[in-house]
Amino acid sequence: MIYLSNEKSNQKLPKHYVSIGRRYEKYGDVLGDLGRVVKELGPIDDKTSQLIQLAASAAIRSEGGVHSHARRAIDLGASSDEIYQTILLLTSTIGFPNVAAAISWIDDLLED
Repeated sequence: MIYLSNEKSNQKLPKHYVSIGRRYEKYGDVLGDLGRVVKELGPIDDKTSQLIQLAASAAIRSEGGVHSHARRAIDLGASSDEIYQTILLLTSTIGFPNVAAAISWIDDLLED
């Protein structure tokens, strides 16, 4: 069954994600296992993995993804400086407007 909460951060998963997993149980099972399996394939540590996923979320302008992966990275010991640098490093790749949007989403998270 799809994970109903994130084991490491104790954050609840988005309702829509859980709903899809319940409606399509086999799909939910595969989706829930995918992240775990990919992480086990190589030497990248969990914090770095979350920073990479944070960068990808910013690149596709996923506010929820930026919040989720920034929160998870912080839970794994990332500093706010590491979070912001992850985004700033993307400027020449995704452009300043996208970086500015991601920074505002991180500001929302860190100000809470």
